[in-house]
Amino acid sequence: MSATSAFGHWSEDGGLPVFVYTADQRRHPDARWKQYVGLPGRLGTTTRHFALLGNQRIQLYADNDGGLALFDESEGTRWLTAPGRKPTGLSTLSEDGQRPWGSGVRQWPASVVPERVFGGNSFTIRMAHRGLALERTVLCPAGDVPWVLIRVRLHSATNRVVEHTESWDVRPRHMNLGSISWVRDRQARRFIRYSVERGRTRLRAIEHRSPQAARTRSPLARLPVPLATLDPDLAQIFGSPTTLVLESLGQAPRRVRGDSGTTPCLQISHDVHLDAGEPVDLWFRFGVDDGSSISDPAALFEQSLQELSDQVPRARARQAPQAEREIPWHGALLRGGVCTDAVIGGATLDQGSAYSLEMGFNGAARDPLQHALPLVYTDPALALAVLRNTCAWATPDGDMPYALDGAKAPNRMLQPSDGNLYALWLASEYAAGTGDLAAFDELLAYHPSYEASAVTVREHLRRQFRFFVDEIGTGENGHVRMRNADWNDSAVQDSGVPRRLMIAEGESVLNSGFAAWVLGVFSGLCARLGDDHMAMEAHDRSDALRAKVAEAWNGHWFDRAYAPGGTVVGGPERMWLECQPWALLCGSVDDDTARQLLATIDAGARAGSPLGTRLLWPLPTERSAVHQVGDGTRGGIWYYVNTTLIWAASRYDIDLAWDEWRRMSLHAHTSAYPHVWEGTISGPDSYNAPESARPGRTWESLRFGGGMQVFPVHNAHSHAQPLLAYLRLIGVEPTRSGSLEIGKGAAWNSAVLRVDEDGHGRLLARGPVTLDTEFGQVRGGPGWVEW
Repeated sequence: MSATSAFGHWSEDGGLPVFVYTADQRRHPDARWKQYVGLPGRLGTTTRHFALLGNQRIQLYADNDGGLALFDESEGTRWLTAPGRKPTGLSTLSEDGQRPWGSGVRQWPASVVPERVFGGNSFTIRMAHRGLALERTVLCPAGDVPWVLIRVRLHSATNRVVEHTESWDVRPRHMNLGSISWVRDRQARRFIRYSVERGRTRLRAIEHRSPQAARTRSPLARLPVPLATLDPDLAQIFGSPTTLVLESLGQAPRRVRGDSGTTPCLQISHDVHLDAGEPVDLWFRFGVDDGSSISDPAALFEQSLQELSDQVPRARARQAPQAEREIPWHGALLRGGVCTDAVIGGATLDQGSAYSLEMGFNGAARDPLQHALPLVYTDPALALAVLRNTCAWATPDGDMPYALDGAKAPNRMLQPSDGNLYALWLASEYAAGTGDLAAFDELLAYHPSYEASAVTVREHLRRQFRFFVDEIGTGENGHVRMRNADWNDSAVQDSGVPRRLMIAEGESVLNSGFAAWVLGVFSGLCARLGDDHMAMEAHDRSDALRAKVAEAWNGHWFDRAYAPGGTVVGGPERMWLECQPWALLCGSVDDDTARQLLATIDAGARAGSPLGTRLLWPLPTERSAVHQVGDGTRGGIWYYVNTTLIWAASRYDIDLAWDEWRRMSLHAHTSAYPHVWEGTISGPDSYNAPESARPGRTWESLRFGGGMQVFPVHNAHSHAQPLLAYLRLIGVEPTRSGSLEIGKGAAWNSAVLRVDEDGHGRLLARGPVTLDTEFGQVRGGPGWVEW
């Protein structure tokens, strides 16, 4: 199965999928797109198509202009060197009497259109001119490595000597909520100066601070910047002073040079003697100087590619042939979004895209927790690292903040009622899928700003459970309180109910259904941990909420929310999709009613929508304060919500469920919108519906920093949710008894879980597990458990 993109095609390299970008954006009629830049939303256009690839420390930005940049979230949301108006991270080739040329678009000869290859952890550009071929590959080495490895391969048809120059601009950009791009750049220049230290084979750009910045040693030393502040003191969000290194590995360079001016530039040049037909490799690294040395860069290069190949999941499904390519691709990009956290510990896996890469925050708390769910079945150590990191955000009484700002300080610009539930969900799924109960007795420190004593992971979870039950609680109708948001950050303002009243007394049917399911599986975890009292309480509250959700059925679908005085949000006049799947998943209705609801969704919100089901149906006729009709929460198409729909439908209508997964695929986006870059190899958190003024793209908002359209790719939902939805389609999910259910119907194979189409398989358990398979219940572990 194939779909033709206007920009290139999929291929394979080393057994892994890659996208080969072949279009010439300098002349392509559809390459230019509208991009909003920063608060308050300056509008511009660009032909730049980009993506992010990573390891467990840094992320490599790569674009079709040949430009590169590095993002490091270990101490805060900051670009080590940010994307700029002109590309950097370049190869330039010079010969006597000839005009220099190279890998950046401004250096391309007019007749040359390079191949740009986006891989799971690497970016390659291939081009040839005057009988000389250049292949430049930049790779994120496996593991917690804060620099990229660069291989430049030169190949000539004749004997010749050329000069190759490797060059990187240093463009630091420290971001936080409320900063805008031009203010960030101006203030970065005010506080940061670089000096350049030259060595025989390396250059080090050493970051220096003003006296004011130097006094702020910790990114937590000052209060977080409010969203409305446009000119924050960036000294507060600096982490440790950073030294960047550009190093030649192997062959001695002809010269090293560096400019430590406004935009420091590091360059290393070699004279390369080429024999006809014999390739020559040059090796470099660029990034944070961590004091390490590399004796064999070629071996590290191959080892990193092989490790990625070993780690990513594989899939095969007759119902969705595109899964064979897309599951390993999503697995690679999801792993590449993980970052070791040097401030809090563990690892974070935030949304990325416009949220952290442009607006400068990690939020909401629910997002890293749900992004880590598929990692339970590919790399459980990473899933546990994300669980520990995000649990540490919560206060000692269990209150989960909305987000972390760019300095990793807790931020409560919203106070949603669902944050705790995602922590309980990931913990329950991790225990069911790994059997690693010992992890819950390990100590976990709280966020440093709380100055609280470390407690065990199980105590963190107990306190979060108590906060959800005792502080968030339920309203007059017995449903979970809304507070100022649930999953939908716009639910309160879109409800039509006065804001203060909705926050104080509104109730969320969505979170009642969600909590009914989560507390059910959490009760199973509590029982396995020996806490029978909490297990029983969670079980009983799950049952009570399930009964309340059943009462919210209005004959067409489930009501969305309730306000005082009998006001119903999302009654028979309009369906809000996000609460419907959870009402089915928690078991609130019988099978006939469930099938009736799915048929209604299929005939309405799904109809004529190639990318999946719309969030609202019928669509509203007017825009909201944030979103246009058909965009975002005004009827857009959301990865997370449609994952829950696929999961729920798999229990009642498996054909509809698979069809919804196919619509979620990159293949579907390319088929419907071949001239739109977002959705080709990566995507946003949601797409605009067919009725939108900009279908197939993503939401924009001048009130919200330009919205998702500022950075419309590399949202972790676009990679995590297809993986989780696929696992649910083959019946992999935790149960209320603490076991793991595993079904059949399609194939999945990762380093820790294999499921064959007929239902046979094996699981690498970290502790004792109970598996409910097609062939009966199986117990085993630690080690491989087969059925």
